[in-house]
Amino acid sequence: MTAGESGLIRVAVLGAGGLGRAACRIIGMKRELHLVAICDSKGVLVDPDGLDCEALACGGGDLVLSYPRRAHEAAGSGAEGGVATATALIARHAEDPLGELLEHSGDVDAWLVTLPNMPNAFIPGVVRRFVQARGGVVFVDVLKRTAAVEQMFALEDVAKASGSVVLTGCGATPGLLTAAAVLAAHSFIEVERVDIWWGVGVANWDAYKATIREDIAHVPGYSVERAKAMSEAEVEAFLEKTGGLLELHHMEHADDVLLQRVGVVQSPEQVEVGGVMDTRHAKKPVSTTMTLTGITFEGKRATHRFLLGDETTMAANVIGPALGYLKRGMWLKDHGIFGVFGSTEFLPMIVR
Repeated sequence: MTAGESGLIRVAVLGAGGLGRAACRIIGMKRELHLVAICDSKGVLVDPDGLDCEALACGGGDLVLSYPRRAHEAAGSGAEGGVATATALIARHAEDPLGELLEHSGDVDAWLVTLPNMPNAFIPGVVRRFVQARGGVVFVDVLKRTAAVEQMFALEDVAKASGSVVLTGCGATPGLLTAAAVLAAHSFIEVERVDIWWGVGVANWDAYKATIREDIAHVPGYSVERAKAMSEAEVEAFLEKTGGLLELHHMEHADDVLLQRVGVVQSPEQVEVGGVMDTRHAKKPVSTTMTLTGITFEGKRATHRFLLGDETTMAANVIGPALGYLKRGMWLKDHGIFGVFGSTEFLPMIVR
């Protein structure tokens, strides 16, 4: 697999919220991955020699100011934000963090997107910008909404023309559970239904603000625009009314279009996604399952059920598969296969 000179895949993480910080921690545990850049809405950190994954995972607040200075105070002038540089570390606040990262894209092999996607066009717009500015990129996102994933597929021509690989919907649902449905479908001549029911527990909604806002947008009477416009006080008041629980049904999740795209189902109506999020306790309120019902070649109706361990967190089930798809994206690029693909079209690879 072609990567940096060291043979490692040099990764940039776009987004430093709960999922972005978790990605840093997991990347730090993988010997095939090398974190070289991360950004949030206000600033960027770039270091071709590698960022401190554990410090980023445990950090909070301002990405630039909270990054530890100790590892970089041996020499060099102070960067904006008071961070001294001993190597090529760049730590600065920026009006356009994504534009700042684009200037250093030559140090990056693959990009993992954990940015909040509100509105639906935001992340597709980010990917288009990077693909058009610099060809030959590998992008992986953990998008959930059908409308957003459909916009990603609209980038097919520009991705192909630039020699880029984009893998979309590569988290847990869609992603891990959707890929499991593809495997389960092979036991059947006809798939009747795919039902995904997830459970997520977070001890403090502060850690996953963007994710929770995106889920509030699925509540009847709410929309992406309304959820995005809510103040933190309004979100807290909403959660107070529900006892911290969000129970969601008939979610606009892209599992449906991704499964239809590869022929597992014939209609989006055959796929149902819902779940329960507890924003006050780490324990999952319900277990996460993918249940596929179909007819075998002998004419028997049966179900396959894929159950996630209750001890696995949302971050583990989103970021782990996403990094597996990131390695798959590098494999596709190395084999000259370019374009936009969903999580149902290839298996993620194991990242050592």
